[in-house]
Amino acid sequence: MLEGRNVVSGYGKIEILHGVSLAVREQQLVALIGPNGAGKSTLLKTIFGYLKPAEGEILFEEERLVGLRPDQILRKGIVYIPQGRSTFPEFSVKENLKIAAYAIKDGRKFHEGLEAVFKMFPILEKRQKQKASKLSGGEQRMLEFGRLLILEPKLVLLDEPSLGLAPIVIDKTYEHVKDFAGKGLTFLIVEQNVRKVLEFSDYAYVLNLGRNRFEGRGEEIKTSPELSKLYLGGG
Repeated sequence: MLEGRNVVSGYGKIEILHGVSLAVREQQLVALIGPNGAGKSTLLKTIFGYLKPAEGEILFEEERLVGLRPDQILRKGIVYIPQGRSTFPEFSVKENLKIAAYAIKDGRKFHEGLEAVFKMFPILEKRQKQKASKLSGGEQRMLEFGRLLILEPKLVLLDEPSLGLAPIVIDKTYEHVKDFAGKGLTFLIVEQNVRKVLEFSDYAYVLNLGRNRFEGRGEEIKTSPELSKLYLGGG
């Protein structure tokens, strides 16, 4: 579904990625892990068009993404959920959901998807008139996933979903990820909580200093003595 070939990217003259490659198959949950500064978030931003690669190729369903704007990439079926909160804090829950349909210029999806959102997350229906800023961290995460139901993407780029959340909310977040994966969604997830994401991953890539270091099935990486010592805190 998604393929990156020797991607070189960064910020201005500062090169962060030095020829990174990866492949994500349809309906896979793929983890992107590694130490801070490895280039994981930079790769997601490059895929979504926020950064333009200096070299390399990015293909989605065999179509070239390089040169497209983020809104054009969104309409091809890719959604990017950045670190922290991506909700609009001063807008209501319902308005946040409506924005998702507006982003893809299809108002029908709002009415078709709203019922599904409220069925999956009843608390959002109760709080639909409340500002997003008044929601708890877990509820804001529900709102982000609610927008996925309306957008109906093919691929989700999820950056640090556990960042700043309590352990019980992290567990619930990954339950939602698993539920959406069961509905056929494909995920590429950047995560510092390595043990948690590898529990759910079909495949994983390990980056270090902007380069590919290891790759393999999630369980293989989780049980590798070398990787456990380097990235999981094992002895």
